[in-house]
Amino acid sequence: MTRIELSEKIAEIKRRKKLTWKEIAAQIGPGSPVYYTAALHGQMKLSKTEAENAARLLGLDEDETLMLQEAPYRGALPAVPTDPTIYRFYELLQVYGTTWKALIHEEFGDGIMSAIDFDVSLDRQPDENGDRVRLTMSGKFLPYKQY
Repeated sequence: MTRIELSEKIAEIKRRKKLTWKEIAAQIGPGSPVYYTAALHGQMKLSKTEAENAARLLGLDEDETLMLQEAPYRGALPAVPTDPTIYRFYELLQVYGTTWKALIHEEFGDGIMSAIDFDVSLDRQPDENGDRVRLTMSGKFLPYKQY
C-alpha cells in the first residue's frame, strides 16, 4: 500500500463512520486538528502513540500504523492546482506573494518564514454577510546567513 492509498482508505473509513476531521483529531491526541488532518492526508507524520490511536479508531493494520509514522513525501499537488479551494490559495500567492515577501523582509530582514517550525489554525468567523474563513499562520523567521 502506498501513502496515497492509505490516505484514500482513511477518507473512506471517515465517510463510512460519519466522523469529522475534528472528531478524529480529538481521538489521536492533544495536538492541532490541522496537523493531524494533514498527517492523515499523507503530508505529516504521527508519533507512535498518535499513530496507534488513529489505527485503533480507524481499524488500520500494523503496516498502515507504521506508515503513519514515516516521514512522507510532501507537496504532491500539481504545479497549478485545479481544485477550486486549493487554487484560491495559489491565487492568493500569485496576487499577494510579492507583497507578503516585501513586508516580511521590511519587518524582519532578508530571510523566510518557516513552514517547518510553523503553526496554523482555521476558524469560522461569523459575519452578517456570510460566515468567513479565518486562517492564522505563524512561522519562525529564518534569516539567510552570509558565508
